[in-house]
Amino acid sequence: MRPMRANELLAGLALAGNEPVTAVVTDSRKVIPGCVFVCFAGEHFDGHDYAAGAYAAGAGYIVANHPVAGVPEARIVLVPDSYLAILRMAANYRMLFNPLVVGVTGSVGKTTTKDFCYAVLSAFGNTLRSAANHNNDLGLSWTLFELEPTHEYAVLEMGMSAPGEIERLSRAVRPSAGIITTVGSSHLESLGTRENILKAKLEICAGLPDEAPLVLNADNDLLPAANLPGRLRPVWFSADANNTAADVRAVNIEQGTDGTTFTLLDAQYGRLPAVTIPTAGVHTVRDALAAYAAATRLGLDPVRAAAALANYVPSGMRQHAVVHGGITVIEDCYNAAPESMRAALAVLQKRPEKRHVALLGDMLELGSVSESAHTAVGEQAAETGVDLLITCGELARGIGRAAQARGVATLHCQTAKDVVNCLQQHLRPGDVLLAKASHAVGLEQALKEYYSAH
Repeated sequence: MRPMRANELLAGLALAGNEPVTAVVTDSRKVIPGCVFVCFAGEHFDGHDYAAGAYAAGAGYIVANHPVAGVPEARIVLVPDSYLAILRMAANYRMLFNPLVVGVTGSVGKTTTKDFCYAVLSAFGNTLRSAANHNNDLGLSWTLFELEPTHEYAVLEMGMSAPGEIERLSRAVRPSAGIITTVGSSHLESLGTRENILKAKLEICAGLPDEAPLVLNADNDLLPAANLPGRLRPVWFSADANNTAADVRAVNIEQGTDGTTFTLLDAQYGRLPAVTIPTAGVHTVRDALAAYAAATRLGLDPVRAAAALANYVPSGMRQHAVVHGGITVIEDCYNAAPESMRAALAVLQKRPEKRHVALLGDMLELGSVSESAHTAVGEQAAETGVDLLITCGELARGIGRAAQARGVATLHCQTAKDVVNCLQQHLRPGDVLLAKASHAVGLEQALKEYYSAH
């Protein structure tokens, strides 16, 4: 973090002096002289218990939800919500810089699209991106605090679990261009309908300036009919060769074991043949098109942008193929929704290995459609020719029942710990395994244990 005057960093939260603030921290062990220490009341620890010690160690200001003994009144900033307070500070800090920023949101594909954007923007200059899936108030704040004068570009992911969150994040980030990857079923539990999810995703428009490009998925069933702000420039992308109305689309898509190639047709810049991405599946082609569309509509060279898509590197366990003990494992277990499950099974179907095994776990936050969604995934597992299905979690039993009813050999693990033994017993060299579930299921750790034990 670049030093910033306290009265500027804390603007909108409290009156403060003009001394420089050197850092914003939430861990009392990381306190340095002149920093702001923000108190969070967590499940296991309460930052307020460490506030007096942080002040004694040199913190210039303490952001807290209530007065703290040992911290002078002039040095405490009282706020009702520490998450909103740190985001406000991050928004103030962001005002010091003027990079071109791409904001990414959507029900699925956010992180993959963010990483494609990073691959493209990095080809043109120093680029900052959100780490992992740091896409909420706190995670996005930490990313903004990493901004430096040397950053020419940034790509920031924005997630949500309730209405109003993306608008808040977008206003803090002030993106130069926005991307909505898709509108799916994630968060139906809290938002009720996909139409409400659409409204929430469109909140990204609040932080975009007039005439900014808004990059949208033309293959989604809801987005093309959305009521978009007239002050923005919609840019539509499609992986459907027949969707000729899209501004940017892919045709002649060919998937290989090491990636995918396609021809990119751009209504503004023409035909770009033999574009290569190191990922499999039509859904990742859409993610790549979104990144290309955002970069080119911000003025970057289309030929260089298309070529840079080949530099994509995935974050975490997102469609990351590894070979272990003669078994190819497609690690795609950081998150899951009905749309991404379908896409992952389609990728598995096209793998060249003789025996296809799917390890599928619970999909969370689906509300009233949870049962039908899990059933539909099981049906698709059968349709795509899965040879062995291993399910994990109580909700995933519905996947197994539907697949088993259609003749698929099925095993069930109640916990991620059971998964390790199951994989050891039933996988054999030459197999390909797809592992996918919501992150809370714990398949990521199960795979790590399997690798170390096998």
